[in-house]
Amino acid sequence: MARRPLSLLHPWLYALRVWQRRCFTHVAWQMGGPQLARTRALEPLTWRYFRHSSKLIRRLGDSDMALQHNKVINLQKALPLLDGILIQPGQTFSFCRLVGRPTRERGFVEGMELSFGRVRRGIGGGLCQISNLIHWMALHSPLQVAARSPHSFDPFPDDNRVLPFGSGAAIFYNYIDLKLHNPTDQSFQIKLWLTDKTLEGDLRSNQAPQHKYHVYEKKNRFTRHDGAVWRRNEIWRSTHTKGHQPVQLEERCLYENNVRVMYPVPDEQIQNNDKFWPASR
Repeated sequence: MARRPLSLLHPWLYALRVWQRRCFTHVAWQMGGPQLARTRALEPLTWRYFRHSSKLIRRLGDSDMALQHNKVINLQKALPLLDGILIQPGQTFSFCRLVGRPTRERGFVEGMELSFGRVRRGIGGGLCQISNLIHWMALHSPLQVAARSPHSFDPFPDDNRVLPFGSGAAIFYNYIDLKLHNPTDQSFQIKLWLTDKTLEGDLRSNQAPQHKYHVYEKKNRFTRHDGAVWRRNEIWRSTHTKGHQPVQLEERCLYENNVRVMYPVPDEQIQNNDKFWPASR
């Protein structure tokens, strides 16, 4: 059996480790780095690359629904800090740098966080719904994912899942970040807003899209290893030319996911002859 992290056995070690890693990240920020995207524009850029929406309130296992409603408050606080952000040529978008640390003093409330295979309360919980959406839109564009962390376990059974499993982007201020780099000669813009039921996102550009992107999963399955059930799949992307007779230019695997499942899975859904690798990559 896998050994439990010391931070679970001694919670104060976890707090110390978080403080240490945040300090290291702040020092790295002070030492410079890529040119960051900081400018926002109210008017949308001319061309749409991709649009996506996600449902605000979902039933996630037996989790406290109050945390789902609190999440919406956190989204309302974060959206004005991200809406309209321009990622100009050579710039890098950083979720954590733009949103900052979610605190009570800034109006953030307790939402649902996922940590070490557990669901817990945390100030600012639920902001990963925005990072998930931004990451998904970026995969449908020439933007390069410079930093992204998958969720380290699968906490809930699928409930009307829209995106492929393992295509999200976890956020934990400030060292688990979503960063997007713009290697092109065009500018991109992230537009975000809320409706009564959904979080909406629009990725726009000042130039017409030259390619079309399709992101999908392969080999989604459950497997058993060392007494635990794991969920595995691959996230792939194909790139095509636009037009009446599109030509495929590229097809490649973006991510391989392998995370521990935290809910019961029927035996008939589990493959026992699957070669095991230890973590998502």
